[in-house]
Amino acid sequence: MQITAIEPRKKGLSALYIDGEFAMKLDTEVILAHRFDVGREITDEALHDCVLDSDRKRCKDKAMWLISFRDHSRRELLDKLRKDYPEDVAEAAVDRLEELGLIDDGRYARRYTADLINLKHLSERGIRQKLREKGIDRDLIDEILEETEVDEDEQIRTIIEKKYASKLNDEKLRRRAVAALQRLGFSYQSIKSVLNEYTDIEEY
Repeated sequence: MQITAIEPRKKGLSALYIDGEFAMKLDTEVILAHRFDVGREITDEALHDCVLDSDRKRCKDKAMWLISFRDHSRRELLDKLRKDYPEDVAEAAVDRLEELGLIDDGRYARRYTADLINLKHLSERGIRQKLREKGIDRDLIDEILEETEVDEDEQIRTIIEKKYASKLNDEKLRRRAVAALQRLGFSYQSIKSVLNEYTDIEEY
């Protein structure tokens, strides 16, 4: 096989033409590193190695780009990378970022838990569910919740005062408020107890 053209493309890629036909787009830096020049004869093995190195670099670059915007759990990042790259390439990229300390499920889960408490005002059950959705290990979830105080009554009060305090005397709106709080993971009994602080109506 002979490389007959190498043409620059967007986002650091170049189009590789072999025997006069378009073959694929590869990372430009990787093409240069492999000394792929127009007119050079290459083997299937050499092409395969270049493709693999291109995937590895592009995958790592994308991972770095993703975590530059916000922190990610391991599984969350892996799921995004798998959409564009082979499983083993994505795993290798995530493993490398873990080795460098750029992703850390413990650090991520603690920060996320703090946000779920202070910004979303979730219950412990709601927090547990959100962490599971991010792929956080069950034992780590238990550890974090053991060291984190979640005052569920206070969480319910905060949500009521932000969203529902003026609506509790309307039966239909009150029931909607109860349903919304239940979806956040709060028990019916806890919701009822706190609602009784805001209204004399005890039937929900």
